[in-house]
Amino acid sequence: MTDPLEINRKNWDERVAIHARDSNGDYMLERFRAGEDALHEIEAAELGDITGKRVLHLQCHIGRDTLCLVRRGAIATGLDFSGPALTVARRLAAETGLEATFVHGTVNDAPRLTPGPFDLVFTTWGTVCWLPDVARWADVIASVLKVGGELYFADLHPSFAVLEIADGKLVPTWDFDTPPDRPLEFVTPVTYTGDPTVMENQATREWIHSLSSVLGRLIEAGMTITMFREHEVLPWRGLPLLVPATERMWRLPDGYPRMPLSFSLRARKTG
Repeated sequence: MTDPLEINRKNWDERVAIHARDSNGDYMLERFRAGEDALHEIEAAELGDITGKRVLHLQCHIGRDTLCLVRRGAIATGLDFSGPALTVARRLAAETGLEATFVHGTVNDAPRLTPGPFDLVFTTWGTVCWLPDVARWADVIASVLKVGGELYFADLHPSFAVLEIADGKLVPTWDFDTPPDRPLEFVTPVTYTGDPTVMENQATREWIHSLSSVLGRLIEAGMTITMFREHEVLPWRGLPLLVPATERMWRLPDGYPRMPLSFSLRARKTG
């Protein structure tokens, strides 16, 4: 198999059972079922009032965050390319009594499957690294938003994404902007939650997108950037040397220069 999308789909389909089991509580599913908010502190602080808003959650995975948006008053639709993930999402909705629509498709399918228009597109944490073309991503977002509608986006900072650990030090390893036709090839035995289950489908194909690519493509798609922030924390342990910052956030250890591990932005469709 050489199709990056299918390689990644097999990997994500296999992650579903591990994440749904949530044996170490990384996904907070029991706490979420009990009524606790499961959004991370960055988006929870920045999202604002979404009561009554029609929201499209791109790359929603097992739907936990989609349902967090519903708890906050949104009319939410989640889109994901993994059928098994959406099965879990619908089950989680039934267990919590939260109503959301879940649609099976890729980001590129959104204009056809979930045309909107939406008040808000929400997409966070480990999303664009699975997409070869952020120009297409930006066009999709603009196409499903109403005029005046917004994107909320948070993800890994590309300046941290290019680093790996060598001899105990952070070393620039990858180009800051991956060509669409030359994805980075990784083989990772376990998923990112800390669950030790070894997967069969360990290969992935991923892309690093520069800040100029993300911001520039959104602007070219007719979006106006209204907020941009960089953060010194990340909601998963992106490299083994990261240490806990809060209950669910990770940071560089003391003694390292300050640098952003993640970023967030808002963008408004202006025409």
